[in-house]
Amino acid sequence: MPQEFKKEYKKILEQYTLRQTEHNLYEGQNFSKQLIQKNISPEEVISIHKASLEEIIPDLPANVLHSFDLLIEVMVRYGLALKEHQALIQKQQNFKMEMELASNVQQTLLKTKVPEMQGLDIGMISVPAKEMNGDYTHFLHDEKTVGIAVADVIGKGIPAALCMSMIKYGMDSLDGAETDPIMVLDVINRIVEKSVSDSMFISMFYGTYDTLKSEFTYASAGHEPPLFYCAKSSSFAELQAKGLLLGVIANVEYEQHSIVLDKGDFIVMMTDGVTECRSKDGFIEPQAVMDIIESVRDQSAQEMVEFVFHRLEELQEFELRDDFTLVIFKKV
Repeated sequence: MPQEFKKEYKKILEQYTLRQTEHNLYEGQNFSKQLIQKNISPEEVISIHKASLEEIIPDLPANVLHSFDLLIEVMVRYGLALKEHQALIQKQQNFKMEMELASNVQQTLLKTKVPEMQGLDIGMISVPAKEMNGDYTHFLHDEKTVGIAVADVIGKGIPAALCMSMIKYGMDSLDGAETDPIMVLDVINRIVEKSVSDSMFISMFYGTYDTLKSEFTYASAGHEPPLFYCAKSSSFAELQAKGLLLGVIANVEYEQHSIVLDKGDFIVMMTDGVTECRSKDGFIEPQAVMDIIESVRDQSAQEMVEFVFHRLEELQEFELRDDFTLVIFKKV
């Protein structure tokens, strides 16, 4: 420790032993800032404290002075552990900043705009469980047709985000919203099979809605089946379509089906963050989810998805365990 620091500390300590005022403590606090700036170790501070105390109180008992030797040894280990701890905290802060930056980049790159279509009300909500979103939604549309992709990477973090960029690349390469769902899945599957690690699995649903025919056509690559709500019968039905997960093999034959919507009917598309919600008592039953959706069937599609999210979030005690994505197409 530089000599001027020793003199300054001895002066502060001497004044404190005589008066014990708040001002003395304030001087000590300010002095500690200088020590930190000069990267003075805790054991060095104790050593100068002991030397200063011997000069200020010459007749200090020997056993008291010896106790400082023990404290110095303790502080040597403590100082090393503290530096390691601070280095770890700094790494965590740097990692957090990088994740936030990556999350912002992901949101910018994968952002999609909900289109406005004649005779169709669309609602969408997508909330990541952590910084990076493993769910992906994308709209394609023209004057009479809207296409919707809902995908889910079975994984988290930056690898999942990179997988989503492959799907985004594939979606951008398509000609338009009228492309058949089975063709869309075929294109995306080939891209994923060539570009994504075998350890990553992606499910995807793609559907198109023709506003002139009120017809919804769809296909699935191992994704959660959407729910079709029939207003006339006040009942739900799953829209099943067989198909392998994306990227498993290059050549896959997907099933394609169609359904016509009447006024008040709607289709609920989602990821497993909706269907596999868990409360403290276990998984929330599918019927409970359908009851929640049906309870707001008369509201706008956007109000519906937001209500369902907040209600399921509440049932999970406001702790999302998985990314949550919900899209509703409602004929009006």
